[in-house]
This record gives sequence, C-alpha cells and structure tokens, in this order.
Amino acid sequence: LAGRPQARRVEPEPLAGRQWDMRMIGATATGSLAKAPGSRKVLVGIIDTGVDGRHPDIAPNFDRELSRNFVIDIPEDEHGNTVDGPCEVQSCRDPVDVDDDGHGTHVAGTVAAPINGIGIAGVAPEVTLVSLRAGQDSGFFFLKPSMDALVYAGDTGIDVVNMSFYVDPWLFNCTRPGLGGTRAEQLEQAGIAVGMQRALDYARKRGVTLISALGNGATDLGKVTGDDTSPDYPKNSERRRRIDNTCITLPTEAEGVISVSAVGPTGAKAQYSDYGVEQTDLAAPGGDTFDLEGGTDYTRGVLGPAPERALRANGKIAADGRPKDDSVVRECRGGTCAYYQYLEGTSMAAPHATGVAAILISRFGAEGKDGFGMDPAEVERLLYASAVPRPCPAPRAVRYPGDEVQVCEGDAKHNGFFGRGLVSAARAATIEP
Repeated sequence: LAGRPQARRVEPEPLAGRQWDMRMIGATATGSLAKAPGSRKVLVGIIDTGVDGRHPDIAPNFDRELSRNFVIDIPEDEHGNTVDGPCEVQSCRDPVDVDDDGHGTHVAGTVAAPINGIGIAGVAPEVTLVSLRAGQDSGFFFLKPSMDALVYAGDTGIDVVNMSFYVDPWLFNCTRPGLGGTRAEQLEQAGIAVGMQRALDYARKRGVTLISALGNGATDLGKVTGDDTSPDYPKNSERRRRIDNTCITLPTEAEGVISVSAVGPTGAKAQYSDYGVEQTDLAAPGGDTFDLEGGTDYTRGVLGPAPERALRANGKIAADGRPKDDSVVRECRGGTCAYYQYLEGTSMAAPHATGVAAILISRFGAEGKDGFGMDPAEVERLLYASAVPRPCPAPRAVRYPGDEVQVCEGDAKHNGFFGRGLVSAARAATIEP
C-alpha cells in the first residue's frame, strides 16, 4: 500500500456538484478519489450519536459486527424534562445501526460515503466505518460512554476516531481551586479531565489517531474568562461561572488530540468556529451560511447523509417524502432514494481531517502484531506536512456580522484561525513519507 498510488478513472457521484467542501481539499473524482480512496483495512471509529448503517450511502462501508452502542436512552432528566424521549426499544439501548439524531450519520458520510452511483463521496470512500456510539439521541455526551468508546477503539484495532463533541455537562472543566463552581462541581470536572485523558492515552498508545472538533462558541480558547452554558444537564441548570485558561474543553484540549477549526466556502474562518494558537491544530471545511453576500444560504453548509427517520421526526420532510426546504436533498437512483442534509459546524470540519488521516493510514500503514495500523505520531506528522498553510487574514482583527471581532494570532506556519493549515486530501494522496 505504501508509495505513490496510481490514478484510476472515477466518475463523479450525482451530488458531487454540491460538495464545495471536497473541491476545497481536493477530494474529487480527478483528485484524491482517483489516486487514494483508502483501504478496507483502515477502521474509522465514529464516536457520535450513532450511524444509520442502512443508509444507501453508508451501508457499503459500514461494519455492523464491530460497531457498538455504549449509550442507554434517557427519556427524562431528574426534574421531568424530556431528554431523549420515549425509548424506541424495550431495553432503551438502540441497535448499532441506528442514529435518531442524524449528527453521526452526517459525520460518517463526510469521512467515507462510498462511490456507488448515488449521492456523494466521502474523503476516503473505501475505508471501513465503525459506529462507536457515545452520544444520546438528544446530543449529550457523558463521561462513561465516551471513555468506553475510546477503550473499545484501542482494544479493537480502530485506526482513527472522529470526536465531534464535548463531554457534558461542562463546556469547560476546571481543576484549579476557586474556579468553575462548588467544591463538588470541581471534583466532578477533575474526574472528567482525568478520566478522558486516561481513555485518550489508552487509545493512542494502542494505535488510535485522535481527531476532534474545536467547538462552535466563536471563542478564543486561550483567553476564556467566563462560561454561561454549563452545566447543561440536568436541563435549565446553566449559570454564569468564572473560568480561566486552565479550564479545558474535552476532548478538544486534551493531550494527543488533533483539533480542527472550520472554514466556509471562501476559505475564511467560520464566524462560529472556536480558535486559539494553543488549541487549533488544523482547519477544514465546516460550512458557514453567512460566508458570502446575499443572506443565509443552506448550500454554504456541508452536505452529508441523513437518516430518513430523524428527518421525519424533526419535521424536515413532508408526509410524501418531499423535503420542506433547501436544507434537505432527496436523491433517487434506480428505485433507491436517500436523503442528505446541509449542516455547518466544527463537527463537520473534523471528519474531513479524519478522512485525510484515513488516506494516510491506508497508504503508509503496515501489518503488525495487533493487525494493520500506523503510529498516531506519524499520522499526525503527515497530516501537518500535507496541510496547506493559511496565514492570518489582513487585518488580523476580523469583524463578523453583528460587529463581533475575532483576532487571529500566530504566523503562516501555525496560527489561531487555521492551525498548521487547511487539510488536503490531494496532498495526502501524493505526499512522500
């Protein structure tokens, strides 16, 4: 597998014209898809809300046997507020091929939607997808399922995991006395910080490359002073609390994790994307509906597969199956129909980096005593080496809609908006080790 791959002829998928994100990183039919589509030996773990393993643009690459669900649905919180709602199955533990939220399915499709004549292609369309569900239907990610997913990834030979989430209920976890809440709350946050780092270390030592979304708070993570979004569980528990830069969001700011900021169609950092010189490692397309003139436009988001059941539950499609607005696309080929939706966020950026990592592992990985794989440190090195450097904008202080100002610090080699640069599937397909 190692070495410069030979290009083959690849026909564009039907919705390729809507994938500005893939054109931006060179993951096209005439680019990396033809040269380095990935290897089935590479296992990509999607730590998320689940993956719709029966979606026509997921199923060919989905490994149901290796997939696991570490989550039990929570119908209500302790105050009677709806969390996940009624359980869909008697055990309240959904099957491994179900995603009632849609977030995880979208992420999985960006990584590895296959080239199969329907819908879209992912960054690495021939790698294997493994669902490691740690998120509730409602989108909460708690400590134990997140740790369980990472330990399982390390034990099972997963090569790279995508983590487009933060561990609830604290956006920032403080361990320094006097910060983050009461003594009991500080101990809880310390437990999350220690537990996640140990689980991440366990997985990385066993060959798992760790990739995370940076976050959507439009915040310089190196200069935080307050948090008014935590704790977010039980519901309606949020309050303003004092924090500082020693307080960290997880897994984003953990050691050994590659964290990804988001850009829109013009290549500018998305307004919502968190940033920071210490925290931003790479940038990738995440979408930004406000990136261009002319008001909100869904097509400036990232298009990815969507579970029909989740779309119906959220009122996004009519009774006859027609999408109610342009945020959803229905595509039918040969009697098979599938749904796709435009989403934006660093959650959408991270899987582009994960797909590029999967390309590199496919090319340079090797068989070892624990199976096929590659040293995460080497994957990280090549991810950075293959990225396209992006300097800070001029001027460095960017005024976004609503007069919000965000300041980019650092140089062209490493800065707070773009890290070491924009991920490139095209360069990953041709780079020499």
